[in-house]
Amino acid sequence: MERRDFLKKTALASGALMIPAFLKPFEAFAMDALSGYKNLVIIQLSGGNDGLNTVVPFGNDIYYQKRKTIALAQDKVIGLTDMLGLNPNLSALKEIYDQGWMSIINSVGYPNPDRSHFRSMDIWQTGSDANQFLTTGWIGRYLDSNCQTCSNPYTAIEVDDTLSLAMKGANLKGIAVQDPNRLFQSTREPFFKDLVQDKHDAAHLSEDNLGYLYKTMIETYSSADYIQKTSKTYNVTATYPATGLGNQLKNISKFINSGLQTRIYYVSLGGFDTHVGQQDQQGRQLKTYGDAVAAFVKDLKSTGKLDDTLIMTFSEFGRRVEQNASNGTDHGTANNVFIFGGKLAKAGIYNDAPNLNDLENGDLKYQVDFRDVYATLLDKWLEVNNSQVLNKNFSGLNFI
Repeated sequence: MERRDFLKKTALASGALMIPAFLKPFEAFAMDALSGYKNLVIIQLSGGNDGLNTVVPFGNDIYYQKRKTIALAQDKVIGLTDMLGLNPNLSALKEIYDQGWMSIINSVGYPNPDRSHFRSMDIWQTGSDANQFLTTGWIGRYLDSNCQTCSNPYTAIEVDDTLSLAMKGANLKGIAVQDPNRLFQSTREPFFKDLVQDKHDAAHLSEDNLGYLYKTMIETYSSADYIQKTSKTYNVTATYPATGLGNQLKNISKFINSGLQTRIYYVSLGGFDTHVGQQDQQGRQLKTYGDAVAAFVKDLKSTGKLDDTLIMTFSEFGRRVEQNASNGTDHGTANNVFIFGGKLAKAGIYNDAPNLNDLENGDLKYQVDFRDVYATLLDKWLEVNNSQVLNKNFSGLNFI
């Protein structure tokens, strides 16, 4: 099969491109076009993490009345205040909290919440209203808003094999890189190299679908070279847990400390859909999360990078306040968001504990719109007017 035939069949037939799945680059970005240089790391907890058994309102009797078999005993909770404490599986984060490197924002959500995993994740990833359907993500639109004439990829990296909607803009996209060496080796296969050598073939680039594919592969080729050569200059010496998330955050540490010119990193951890037997399942996932994040934060502190790094953790929704008959919880609404960093303006518990006396159809009422969290990150950390990205202006918060 000739190269051109190969491209036509793979690009136009089913979308199942024969290039590796992790090759998801975007068009261009120049660091000199940025207004500053700070790192943002986003951790997505997929499945709808139960916020009430994560930051536990152990000082409220209603919590124990609603969760007779899955509530965490007071003597097991890691107390933060008289009202709230951490799930014991997050014990590694207590030191981080005590150091003032962690902020917990309670009751984060949006009006008219959707309990579908897919739809609610779309809302969070696009930053849309509940009745609004967007095809671009909020990070992708951030890329679009900052750079119209850029030439360097890799400004936003998802440490995974595929790219989330959050990372896709109308013109620019992030790049998915699970392993920089594997990415580099894949782009050095003979066929890939031959294709790149034809990058000035105007006939190829003039066809919409094929042109996009050629451009994507050419930019991936150059990005892979930069990411691999830059990241290999630094070896992470800190100890990380031997988990998927631990390895992902270790890779991000390597990227940050090697000086990779990337502003946004994105990772995900699944397994939080706990309809049955919640305590054990959620406990395992929270331990994976807490241990990995604590290692990451302490690593960044030791290398002097924590002051220039902000970490945000979210889930697409929380769970219902009352447990179900299977010792689990069903899909709910508002949830907590965690922020980590070396220069937080308001560390600790950011706002009041969830109000268990004032529910809406058995669910928590949201007190903070998640887009006010995004607005804070955009205005104060990434230094771009949030209305350019969120399509309306949000006042933001004061955690940084």
